[in-house]
Order: sequence, then structure tokens, then C-alpha cells
Amino acid sequence: MTIRIGIAGAAGRMGITLIQAAHATDYTVLSFAMEQKGSESIGSDAGTLAGVGTLEVTVSDTLNPNEFDVLIDFTAPKATLAHLETCAQHDKPMVIGTTGFSAEQRNRIQQFADDGLPTVLAPNMSVGVNLCLSLMESAAKTLGDTADIEIIEAHHRNKVDAPSGTALKMGEVIATALGRDLDNDGVFTRHGHTGKRDAKSIGFATIRGGDIVGDHTVLFATPGERIEITHRSSSRMTYAMGAMRAAKWILDRPSGVYDMRDVLGL
Repeated sequence: MTIRIGIAGAAGRMGITLIQAAHATDYTVLSFAMEQKGSESIGSDAGTLAGVGTLEVTVSDTLNPNEFDVLIDFTAPKATLAHLETCAQHDKPMVIGTTGFSAEQRNRIQQFADDGLPTVLAPNMSVGVNLCLSLMESAAKTLGDTADIEIIEAHHRNKVDAPSGTALKMGEVIATALGRDLDNDGVFTRHGHTGKRDAKSIGFATIRGGDIVGDHTVLFATPGERIEITHRSSSRMTYAMGAMRAAKWILDRPSGVYDMRDVLGL
């Protein structure tokens, strides 16, 4: 079975990589591509835009659910929610890699799923990152409250949200494993006289610079030793291939919000 892939945000760096991945994967075909109104890419051939040759898929500024089986969306929260509403009306599953959602927006995504829309929502679709999440969960359960936990992430200068969605997911996985609440125990800024470290805090440090694709390290520091779990991405293609895998998996699934660990069976 060949899956018809629609891509929202086709002219961005991730969108172009997704077009390349859809073209390169044997079970997918690019059938629809869109960008926001006013984009210079509107009217262009998506394949030409991505450097894979003419695909006869013209970049549109209007979402047309009749032209795809699954929509892959790496855009912005407001745009993603608008696309969710349209896909829900036409029973089209979505794979969402957008980050930066507020709690209210995440609740809205859950409402669409509760109303019948199968959705994969994952801040990072790399197989390696999701394997690391399982390792972090295991480490947290084993070390318990003996470890001070810090999460360090680095991305390119153009990333607009911080900490990254992946770093937040790591924090959520660790907090859940320890019976903590990241909203209460997450420490996202330190400046000046901060006082002694709270033993239950989960700290975050953010780096932005150059063209870093994505680096994440979780540090478990205990008296006498440190454990570091690190993942470094050298290409966006790892995310794009994971998104194609998620698109294949989400077809014919029951309604709900899934993540990449569901897709990978972790």
C-alpha cells in the first residue's frame, strides 16, 4: 500500500527534508504540499523546491484533505490547530512535529483526538531520541531521588521556542518516572543568588547558535559519579524518516494522541 503524504510547512528546512523523505521512502508518495499565504513558494513544484526533480505537486496555500491520506505538520501551534480542525472534519490522521504548544493548545489537540482523530504528536521523531527516552525513564527509576537531574539542549540560532520540545519531553518522562510534576519541579532559569539546589528540581539549560540541528544531554549527578545520556542529530533526515514511519503506523489506528514511543513499540 502506498500512502499519500501531505506536508504542511513545505518550504521550511524541515518541510523540504520531509519532501525528500516522502520521495525516497518506498511506501510513501508526496501528493500534497502547502505553505502559509504570501510565501514565495506558492505555485512552485514541491519536488523542484526540495531538489528531487519535478513531482507535479504544486505548493498550495489552502489545505485540501482530499489530496492526502495523512498530513505531516511541522509548522507553528496556531497553524497546526487550524489544520487539525480541517483534518478532523475529513477524518484524515495527522503526524505533528510542531513544538511550542501551550497547555491550553495541547488540551485542544486532545479534544480533537477524543472526538475521533488519530494523531501522532511528538516533539522529536528520531528513533534514537525515543530510545533515549526509554533509557532516561529506566535511569530515573533506578536512581530515584539520589540523583540531581539537569537537561542541556542546543539548537540552531533560528529556533524560536525554548527549551526545545524534545528537552521538555525528556523532563516529562523523567518526572513521571519519579512521581514528580514538571510544572512544579522544572527549573528553567537561574540567575544571581539562587540558593541551594532543591533536591527534587529538574534543571534546564538552553544553547542557541549557528546551525546546530539538535543536541540533548540528560545529566544524572550523584555523589561520586555522573551518568550522561546524550543524543546528537547531524541531519534533519532522521526526523523526517521517523515522520514517514509514524504516518504509516497511524493509518487505521483508533482515535487518540500517540507519541513516537507508541509508533516504535517502546
